[in-house]
Amino acid sequence: MRILYLLFAVVLLLFQAAPGSADPLFADTAECRSQGNFCRAGACPPTFAVSGSCHGGLLKCCAK
Repeated sequence: MRILYLLFAVVLLLFQAAPGSADPLFADTAECRSQGNFCRAGACPPTFAVSGSCHGGLLKCCAK
């Protein structure tokens, strides 16, 4: 039973992200998010409009 606590601690340490490691790989995604918009796989919600693309054209950039 004690090994479970140790394994849990090791798993948490393995999946801990370093600061800055979650930077987007695509320039269009960074541009979308820098304007305060968000990326979505399907259609944008009813009160939002498509303002571009994200992830190299795979997703839509939704803006208010």
